[in-house]
Amino acid sequence: MVSYRKFKQVLVLVGLLLAALTGGTARAQDEAADAFIKRMSTEVLDVIKADKSMRGGDIAKVVALVDTRIMPHVDFQRMTASAIGPGWRQATPEQQKRLQDEFKILLVRTYSGALSQISDQVIALKPLRASPEDKEVVVRSEVRGSGEPIQLDYRLEKTPGQGAGWRIFNINVMGVWLVETYKSQFAQEINAKGVDGLIESLAARNKSNAKKN
Repeated sequence: MVSYRKFKQVLVLVGLLLAALTGGTARAQDEAADAFIKRMSTEVLDVIKADKSMRGGDIAKVVALVDTRIMPHVDFQRMTASAIGPGWRQATPEQQKRLQDEFKILLVRTYSGALSQISDQVIALKPLRASPEDKEVVVRSEVRGSGEPIQLDYRLEKTPGQGAGWRIFNINVMGVWLVETYKSQFAQEINAKGVDGLIESLAARNKSNAKKN
């Protein structure tokens, strides 16, 4: 059984992996999805080793990394819409923006709470089961360090046109897809209190988490 602490360590590694998605857009257009993840995994390990303040839980720095480096490489609107479920279509554009903003903060706070725990972890990729024509793929990997390996998979889509390349829209940690995990929670909130109720709940949770950092 993988401990909750180990689970949080993996979430941190995921967050920092995404934060390392910087530059190289033209190169990413021609990369296979697994090569894309492998390259970024190598970069994120360098980021962890070089940045003591990030490992120390500097939330402002993590937020800055998310804002400047994650968004171009993650379909965060798709991720949020999928997590919200049918309630997303009921929401106004203003509510959708609030939901996306609060969901992003929720994930960032999750990562920041255990930044100091990252030590010797590395990511090992499994063979990619996809054809070159596939526009959506799953890249499977394991986080290896002390203890048992931990499953860590990514769902990616290849986007055309300007800024083309692979974009992440879901993450699987230890057999549980992130979007599906939140989807059941959010559905209960919306059924009980509506979309505004979910927004208020997320905002309150984020404020509570902020006080702990």
